[in-house]
Amino acid sequence: MEEQKETPPPIIDQLKDYAETRIKLAKYQAVEGGSSVLASLISDTVAIISMVLAFMFASVTLAFYLAHVLDSDWEGFGCVALIYLLIAIIIKANKKRLEKPLVNAFIQKIFK
Repeated sequence: MEEQKETPPPIIDQLKDYAETRIKLAKYQAVEGGSSVLASLISDTVAIISMVLAFMFASVTLAFYLAHVLDSDWEGFGCVALIYLLIAIIIKANKKRLEKPLVNAFIQKIFK
């Protein structure tokens, strides 16, 4: 008598294919999410570095301009330092109101 090999029903093969496809899809979605977060992080870092450099050069320029107007280097740079001190005090006083929108923006960027 010939032995017949039992072949699994076609539904089992379809379920295996479906599971493999779902696993591949999950991997691709993870790679896409990670790469988009990384790309966003790199572009934001470059933008922040550029803004910081522009801010620093603008600060030095303002200090030299005020020094020229006031005919005193230390007064020009002192005025810029006082402006930064005033900005720091305002930010410290409004810390709670500034934190919430920043946290929400970071969370939206991560889950985008």
